[in-house]
Amino acid sequence: MRVLLGVTGGIAAYKVATIVRRLMQDGHTVQVVPTPGSLNFVGRTTWEALSGRPAPSEIFESAPGVEHIRLSQLADIVLVAPATADFLSQLAHGEARDLLGNILLATAAPIVVAPAMHTGMWQNAATKSNLKTLRDRGVHVIEPAVGQLAGEDVGVGRLPEPDHIVDALYAAAKGEKIPTTVDGDHCWGDLEGVRFLISAGGTREPIDPVRFIGNRSSGHQGFALAEAARERGALVTVVAANVFLPLGENISRVDVETSVGLAREMREVAPDADVVIMAAAVADFRPVTVSANKIKKSDDGRLTLEMEQTEDILHSLVKARRPGQTILGFGAETGDENADVLEHGMEKARQKGADLLIVNPVGEGIGFGDVSSRIMILDGKGQQVAAAEGEKMTLAHAILDAVVELRTKGGKKKGSKVRGWVGGAR
Repeated sequence: MRVLLGVTGGIAAYKVATIVRRLMQDGHTVQVVPTPGSLNFVGRTTWEALSGRPAPSEIFESAPGVEHIRLSQLADIVLVAPATADFLSQLAHGEARDLLGNILLATAAPIVVAPAMHTGMWQNAATKSNLKTLRDRGVHVIEPAVGQLAGEDVGVGRLPEPDHIVDALYAAAKGEKIPTTVDGDHCWGDLEGVRFLISAGGTREPIDPVRFIGNRSSGHQGFALAEAARERGALVTVVAANVFLPLGENISRVDVETSVGLAREMREVAPDADVVIMAAAVADFRPVTVSANKIKKSDDGRLTLEMEQTEDILHSLVKARRPGQTILGFGAETGDENADVLEHGMEKARQKGADLLIVNPVGEGIGFGDVSSRIMILDGKGQQVAAAEGEKMTLAHAILDAVVELRTKGGKKKGSKVRGWVGGAR
């Protein structure tokens, strides 16, 4: 399928890079046409690198080639994301201020728009009128999500997650009704006031001043959980083990390196948390002794290290839990000759004693890093209660949906005020 992807000048434009990558991975051709204003948010080089094609924005960039007509005829479907209030007005009134506007006037392909703007603009009578006009003309509109907007405001107008937009695009291409927004599956504010403590990343256990024993965990899933929980109203603290990623506003962050440091910080904050999620990958072993100097190469070309087990932090948190506290663990698994991933996860769930265990297969191209993954959510008895597949933010919301359901059944819908806990920080 040949997808023409229009990008307009909203701050949510950065999310659209993931949409391009997903469409390319699914085998489609993507032609990005950014508006001139959108290039203030994401540069042309990014779109060209992701799509492998030029990303024109001006009508006169290729005047002899009549670019707007050529591109309008090549497209099987058109997606505009994010679609700003100004661009929706332009489209509704048949204006052609730039290359993208001209293409949309000329194309016969189905058009899908994903609006993103401040709540006030979304609820404005002019915007509502423009959307009605577009819908009456057959334009497919993906309803915006509810959550954190630019600045400190929260409300409807947020660009939905890329996976949801791609699913809606595929539905429109088939002539099907596009799915409702992700907010149809969970409610904004369903975690209002709930205090979350989330570990993320992977510990490093030093061998000498230069070397360490570590793992491939990047912290993407833990950070996605933190962002998703904050969007749903939670107060969030993250203990990050060697994570080199930015974290959103109003989330408290504590950085650590080793399993000892991670255990210390988790124990410090856990008593005041309503929900504790151990998403970090903790090294199972560490050297018994750490050399004060860099270890030199030996004559026989070998190095022997004596190792000892590290603390099972999840098990310790479960043992020390206070009444009413919800605890989740993660189990990164690979199958072997004895059992498959799910079977290993079921056994781990029964051993750990957490309320939920998130089992995720790991390996080449799955699990670690900013890649699509799949999870199975097990209860404390090892029974599967849910499953999900997709990008990290999609998985994060699936996990939080399970948390909400669990806490609702237990009569623990909201958090309570804790002295000293401000915006997720103690």
